[in-house]
Amino acid sequence: MAPKVLISDKLSDKAVQIFKERGCDVDFLPDVGKDKEKLAEIIGKYDGLAIRSATKATEKIIKAATNLKVIGRAGIGVDNVDIPAATAKGIVVMNTPFGNAITTAEHAIAMMFAVTRQIPAADVSTQAGKWEKSRFMGNEVTSKTLGLVGCGNIGSIVADRAIGLKMKVIAFDPFLSHERAIDLGVEKVELEDLFKRADFITLHTPLTDRTRNIIDADAIETMKDGVYLINCARGGLVDEDALRAALDSGKVAGAAVDVFTVEPAKENVLFGAPNLVCTPHLGASTSEAQENVALQVAEQMSDYLVNGAVSNALNMPSITAEEAPRLAPFVKLAEQLGSFAGQATETGIKAVRIEYEGDVAEMNVKALTAAALTGVLRPLLQTVNMVSAPEVAKERGIVIEDVRREQHGAYENYIRLTVITERQERSVAGTVFGDQKPRIIQIKGINMEAELGENMLYVTNQDKPGFIGQLGSILGDAKINIATFNLGRKVEGEEAICLVEIDGEIAETTVDEIAAIEQVNQAKLLHFPQQG
Repeated sequence: MAPKVLISDKLSDKAVQIFKERGCDVDFLPDVGKDKEKLAEIIGKYDGLAIRSATKATEKIIKAATNLKVIGRAGIGVDNVDIPAATAKGIVVMNTPFGNAITTAEHAIAMMFAVTRQIPAADVSTQAGKWEKSRFMGNEVTSKTLGLVGCGNIGSIVADRAIGLKMKVIAFDPFLSHERAIDLGVEKVELEDLFKRADFITLHTPLTDRTRNIIDADAIETMKDGVYLINCARGGLVDEDALRAALDSGKVAGAAVDVFTVEPAKENVLFGAPNLVCTPHLGASTSEAQENVALQVAEQMSDYLVNGAVSNALNMPSITAEEAPRLAPFVKLAEQLGSFAGQATETGIKAVRIEYEGDVAEMNVKALTAAALTGVLRPLLQTVNMVSAPEVAKERGIVIEDVRREQHGAYENYIRLTVITERQERSVAGTVFGDQKPRIIQIKGINMEAELGENMLYVTNQDKPGFIGQLGSILGDAKINIATFNLGRKVEGEEAICLVEIDGEIAETTVDEIAAIEQVNQAKLLHFPQQG
């Protein structure tokens, strides 16, 4: 029997045709997504649900979806899908993360022109019968410096267009290699340098814990007087109160904003600010982009339902049912090793090498490598997953190497992940014991054994007396309970590592206090969400 698909939002007729051509029965009911009761009533007979933003795939809908195998979102945002509920029920959630890239990049360029030439305000003035030529003095973009915060798929397209406009392009992106930067024709810089040098700053990064309010009052203070700011990426990247103050003072000459912290933005502190251009999240709103994502989601869903192929899944690793039980703990280990390295690495990543030794070398290392890359990339790109991680790494010029070898050491299975940056190589290794729990067994060549909890304090220090006492006192004063305490060193008196599992969160000021201990080289709080 052919898989049955419901399209509950407005999708291209060509998408309907793709489903049919690839062996799916399809019901095109573009208004049913707005009717929650009707959707809940009929969803039980479908294998696939294709949506845009109007349909809300809530826990209630998913509970009623007794046969559903896949939800496909035509677009990148999946805020309207309860992914945990879908995952718990074994429903794959897919999106189309690359279909809107050109459209969003073009919108950023258009917004840059609009704000620097004050086009919207000039249009309103002229149509009101005024002729205020001297009021709307603009600035050229030619020969100016454009700073890209984020140089992935969209940012690289913006760079290409800006270079065509004879702009100098500089970029901050921890995952951008110098070789990739050269290929793009951009100069890779640190964020502080970008703020100081850029005449225009445009944002092309996801919203993560690291990037939230990446443009705040302190950042703006370091920028050039008269800088222009463009945000067509995500609300929350910019501290809107700080931006309003900078627009009012003239520190920021103009801002173009397509995304807001709260949407729909019916009210916002930015509204009414001088030389502000706003649009209602139009980055993906072109007929070409909407057509592209509709066709892509139809292709992905039908390929999965008919052939079992997975593309751009947000909640499903590429692992067959037969190998899943044996592979699962190694997937967790690989992702933890990657996450450890990704959170501990401060500079741009050029390459990642993953070595598999012993029994694990005979397993599906492609899935394990994807899991490791997911861990490495997720601290900055929270929506990356095991399907998309290899492609994202390739897009950012990160060289991936995996090595397999027979058992040589004491461990029956062993995975070592090495991150190569512009400054150094850093490795972390682990294994899975008989209890099927992953363990860290080596960091930077220093042996130790540690199981990773949700909150881990990672400290590198000089092996000198007094350090442990000072660390314990600081944590005790901050009322932080220690769950496990793991130490390692190679040579007495040289570099040592301390890995502490703590109960609950820890204030940044406490981490800073630990970092200020005389013997400490680095102190960071690492997070490892505990799943199933």
